[in-house]
Amino acid sequence: MSFLFGGGRPQLSSAEKIANAETEVDMISDMFNRLQQSCTAKCIPPEYREGDLNKGESVCLDRCVSKFFEINMKVSEKMQGEAAIRQGAGGGGGGGLFGM
Repeated sequence: MSFLFGGGRPQLSSAEKIANAETEVDMISDMFNRLQQSCTAKCIPPEYREGDLNKGESVCLDRCVSKFFEINMKVSEKMQGEAAIRQGAGGGGGGGLFGM
């Protein structure tokens, strides 16, 4: 009965859930670090003249972050679409690990 309500997927163990969560945190941390390095290098001059961001730096950072996330979403959607196509092409013959 739980097989039907679980979506047909096997249940993950606690260790697998923790490993998945750690992987997700690592990916998010990596994305944040790349975002920070890229936008800081682009928008903030290496020699600071004042402690706070000026208007130009703030606008540049806002646009940089927006573009970074927009591109990240497009790449993610493209990769998911390609994965779905591969799964659809490979799963049509009834074979595979869970083919029934």
